[in-house]
Amino acid sequence: MKTLDAPDIAAVRSEHPSVRARFVAATASEHAAEVDRDSRFPRETFAAARQHRLLSMLVPTELGGDGASVSDAVDVCYMLGMACGSSAMIFAMHQIQVVILLRHAKNSPWHQQLLKRLCDEQLLLASSTTENQMGGAVRASVCAVERDGPRMSLVKTATVMSYGAEADGVLVTARRTPDSQPSDQVLVTLLKDDYELEKIKEWDTMGMRGTCSTGFTLRASAAADQVIPESYERIHPQSMVPIAHLTWSGVWSGIAAGAVAHARRFVRKGAAQGSAAQAPGASHLTRAMMLLRALRGSIAAAAAGYESAAVEPERLEAMDFQAGMNLLKVNSSETAIATVLHALQACGLSGYRNDGEFSVARNLRDVLSSSIMINNERILAGAASSLLLFEVPARLRD
Repeated sequence: MKTLDAPDIAAVRSEHPSVRARFVAATASEHAAEVDRDSRFPRETFAAARQHRLLSMLVPTELGGDGASVSDAVDVCYMLGMACGSSAMIFAMHQIQVVILLRHAKNSPWHQQLLKRLCDEQLLLASSTTENQMGGAVRASVCAVERDGPRMSLVKTATVMSYGAEADGVLVTARRTPDSQPSDQVLVTLLKDDYELEKIKEWDTMGMRGTCSTGFTLRASAAADQVIPESYERIHPQSMVPIAHLTWSGVWSGIAAGAVAHARRFVRKGAAQGSAAQAPGASHLTRAMMLLRALRGSIAAAAAGYESAAVEPERLEAMDFQAGMNLLKVNSSETAIATVLHALQACGLSGYRNDGEFSVARNLRDVLSSSIMINNERILAGAASSLLLFEVPARLRD
């Protein structure tokens, strides 16, 4: 992979990541239809993301990154989501892995070197948390780490591994030892040379087609130092859940915003011969914009809440914080879907078509994945018992 020299890097880093993201989003938009049609990895997007050094935006400056905030990363997810849902979701998943390394592997020399290499080479990291035998549950594993002196190995049957074949590395959940309980998990960082992938399931779906979330059997052999020191029991609530739900919400709101932008242009075109209020679909556009505004506000508030809580890890594991992050995911997905549906109604047949400048078909297909990507019903059922412990607020600002 070609790397930038020092003057080029300095020039790129002189601009804020959100400014650089505009160029990446433009590339994503140019190729989005083809990525969706062919169900292929958005390689042009990630070539641009590497060129503009967005894959290391969250890494501290002393390690070679930008030291950007989680809110900045969520904002880039939104920008990419407006252009190409698959590109945005891959970017979001990568940033989840980066936050995990930053928060939970800071005492590991191997992982600190990896973060420097990530910045130098703009490595793309994937995740493998689900297994065929566990029915999609991420807090239990069948596969286990088998240690042999300074080496370790594992075999994982992953029903879904988004962009697994295209990633430069993958973070894998596994039982701590072959004798450990399914919930006694660790997270192992593997680089491309550490593992082999055998395809077991194709990815031919309604939407998010470019994420290439194929199923694989992963067989790995690596250094034992590549096991992240902290247990997954802490990684999951402190980083995996909040960062996933924040960045995914950014993606879904971006997809919805893209649909609203199409609807706005359609209604404006229809209003050219009269008032906007008389244009077909105007009321649906109003509803779509109203929902989008509320959605953006809730995500921004949740991101700020995470950044405030992140300085005290115990706050991240508190029941009310976890409930809030889980409900953010449910609310964001349902609101994004409703927003796109209103945009579709605003555009009418022009929005329903797969072709044409006002089509929102891809936006709708992509955003429908949001409520089943960690199923909302599973989240709500799990949250019900804990929410019974909370009183209904007596004041608006409580």
